[in-house]
Amino acid sequence: MYRILIVDDENDVICLLRDYFEIIGYETLIAKDGKEALQQLQKSPDVILLDINMPGMDGIALCREIREYVSCPILFLTARVEDADKIEGFAAGGDDYIVKPFSIDELGARVAAHLRREQRSVKETNVRFWGRLSIDYTAKKACIEGKELAFPKKEYEIVELLSLHPGQVFDKERIYEKVWGYDAQGDSSVVAEHVRRIRQRLRDEGEESRIETVWGMGYRWSR
Repeated sequence: MYRILIVDDENDVICLLRDYFEIIGYETLIAKDGKEALQQLQKSPDVILLDINMPGMDGIALCREIREYVSCPILFLTARVEDADKIEGFAAGGDDYIVKPFSIDELGARVAAHLRREQRSVKETNVRFWGRLSIDYTAKKACIEGKELAFPKKEYEIVELLSLHPGQVFDKERIYEKVWGYDAQGDSSVVAEHVRRIRQRLRDEGEESRIETVWGMGYRWSR
């Protein structure tokens, strides 16, 4: 069963598309804005229908944001008909451009055709998005809106450990053991300094840190 992600801020459009694609055998994922779409990407859709005119992050900006991590076909849904808009959409990484109003059967046929023609190499990636921050656990890097953060190895490993277990509290001793190793020669007090540097690095990029201090207990990654 193919999994299709529908990103649109109009409830009527969402209901129409969801009902149609579920009837013909697709699993549907729904998002009403860019933030929800980033969260749904963790479910690895096979194809994305992406409205361009959305509040906040529009479809073009979202496509640019996710194309580095997503290899599946992206089909734009929009009322825009100018050639310049189409060129911008294709340049952002889109695969097709479907103008509203459209025939639902034609849309279904185009989606099926893109899935049949999908020749991109399939690579296993494990990426999570936290607002503007994305963490690629396969490539071992963190980025804000595509700009890589130059985390030293230990700082990245702390970010990875905490972000893979959002909401779970880790005391400094456990973080030290996980990141530095059981046989490391040192003191768990260095964890606090590394956390301070991580927070500062994120603040320098205009992003709030998701590492929360739980007084008397340790640190956790906020959900």
